[in-house]
Amino acid sequence: MLAGMVIAASPTLATEVTPERLINADREPQNWLMNHRTYDGQRFSPLSRINRDNVKNLRLAFAVPLGGQLGNGAIEATPLAENGFLYITDSAGVLYKIDATSGSAGRIVWTMDPKQDRPLMNRGAALWGNLVISVANWPARVVATDKDTGKEAWQTNVTDGQPQLGITAAPLVINGRIIVGASMGDLGLRDWIAGLDATSGKVLWRQYTVPAPGEPGSETWKGTNNAWQTGGGAVWVTGTYDPDTNQTFWGTGNPAPQFDPTYRPGDNLYTNSAISLNPERGDMNWYFQYTPGDMWDYDEVGTHILIDGNIADQRRKLITHSARNGFLYTMDRFNGQIIGAKPYLDGVNWTKGIDQKTGKPIDYDPSKDIQSYAGIANLNANEPLKKVCPSILGGNNFWPSSYSPRTKLLYIPALTACGKVEIVHNRRTGPIFSGGIFTTDERFESNLTAIDPVTFEIKANKQIRYPTFSGALSTGGGLVFLALFDGTVAAYDDTTLEELWKINVGSGFTAPPMTYEINGTQYVAIASGPSGVMRSSIRLPELKEMRQATVLYVFGL
Repeated sequence: MLAGMVIAASPTLATEVTPERLINADREPQNWLMNHRTYDGQRFSPLSRINRDNVKNLRLAFAVPLGGQLGNGAIEATPLAENGFLYITDSAGVLYKIDATSGSAGRIVWTMDPKQDRPLMNRGAALWGNLVISVANWPARVVATDKDTGKEAWQTNVTDGQPQLGITAAPLVINGRIIVGASMGDLGLRDWIAGLDATSGKVLWRQYTVPAPGEPGSETWKGTNNAWQTGGGAVWVTGTYDPDTNQTFWGTGNPAPQFDPTYRPGDNLYTNSAISLNPERGDMNWYFQYTPGDMWDYDEVGTHILIDGNIADQRRKLITHSARNGFLYTMDRFNGQIIGAKPYLDGVNWTKGIDQKTGKPIDYDPSKDIQSYAGIANLNANEPLKKVCPSILGGNNFWPSSYSPRTKLLYIPALTACGKVEIVHNRRTGPIFSGGIFTTDERFESNLTAIDPVTFEIKANKQIRYPTFSGALSTGGGLVFLALFDGTVAAYDDTTLEELWKINVGSGFTAPPMTYEINGTQYVAIASGPSGVMRSSIRLPELKEMRQATVLYVFGL
């Protein structure tokens, strides 16, 4: 593995990223030290130099063209920022260090190319000590790169006998453990979450998201197909961590095949679940499954955000999750007990509602191997197809919501379309073990919702003409930033969701925005490069010829 040529060098060696700095990342508002900025996953920055009053003056400060399949790849990574230097990955797994200290240009210091043979979603890197930890695929690897030189320190192959396995989530480093999750479960793989030693890269533990026969939860994989071997449970998005209770929380993906529950009768644990793990040993503390026996690809890999809230006049430590299935769930952080769950989208119809005590769909029947829920599932080939809402893309999905402790509101970017799913037994769509076909004749648009995750009161809604696959950023300046698939970046008032600023750069976004500060000047950064999967899914005619330019854009006043 080769490091790229050093174009510019830091005048001093980089400061080490210690456990204390990561735990107290909120004390470095000028930096963005991990994927969600802080362990709680709120994606809130207290920076306020860019605010409601002056955001209308926001302009492009500089742009950095990136690689990734000759510029036609997708970028889904959140840049990291430390003391004026940015770190980002592209779809080829190439890691970039960018000197942004001037504020007027971004100079690539070095690149590290892991020699990945084809593109895959890559959602970013992690900082630890004097290393940048990133992932590469085919074979699936975790790679540590020296932050100063760009040279490889170590790499670990984590394929585990499954050559098509990939890693898309940015690593999460906790007290010297690198936590990563396996993805590509829709190919018919058995996914996992693992912990590696940050110094050597040695795999210390591996917790499968689909249990083997005889393990707890294996009784929920029934039938004669040995479906647990191809059961999915992918981990697509970086988890969160609570230092006070030493729990790390990760969301898991759908069972495979996606649409055919008859191939894998039962609830299919631990797919579509929130999982709490001990980061040192990988022991599971608790789990909560959102949609047992899922047949609509409603995986729940999105961020599980840690918040505090008052429940019945008692201060509680909570987790909130804007689910792909259209509901917002809030639960107790210690045991996963449900506080409540309400829809954040209009028209959700796959279930008649959520039981507020158990968190399960009220039409869930534990005696059934195949759930019928509200009768929307297309289980009978002799009946007309029924429309399910939301569509298989969600709702909210891999693109993160943001929670502002300033407003105590959660900002959920979501898709609004519905669709139809037809079961086709043993069907594979290319390499994907789909078990069916998804169709829709509806236009994909998006909705930005400001909602109280404790009372579930919706405070504001903003309907947006183009879909968002990017994610939200809230700030101390009273703003929510969002990017759209048509190439628009916009800022909204965090109380009313009134649009205050926007710019269109001509190429769409599937990466989230972030913000950082250098020498008293605040910047907002986001990388363009729309995902081909999302592009083929939404099929908007006016965007048919839009190019997939992979560029890091940085805006300032």
